[in-house]
Amino acid sequence: MKFKNVNIAVQLLPLGTPDAQTAYNYVDEAISVIRKSGLKYEVCPFETVLEGDYDTIMQVIKEIQETVFEKGLGHLIVNLKIENCAASDLSFEVKTQKFRS
Repeated sequence: MKFKNVNIAVQLLPLGTPDAQTAYNYVDEAISVIRKSGLKYEVCPFETVLEGDYDTIMQVIKEIQETVFEKGLGHLIVNLKIENCAASDLSFEVKTQKFRS
């Protein structure tokens, strides 16, 4: 089965950092990887939601992990939420348009 446009929320939990600011720096690195990917994304307070091809997003999530480990992080938890629909593409706008002013 070929996945259509999906939404995937990714949350990074850097472990073993000396303080919150250091943890946030790793999250900032992850968001930089997402930004460079060219994918549509939305940064939220607890996670970042990506929109696009399933395989492309999963490759970006792999790159995020490689990047933060290269930057010195030793331990990481990655939480994912995946919304997928066999019949149609998914988009942020369709799901949230009634809440936007």
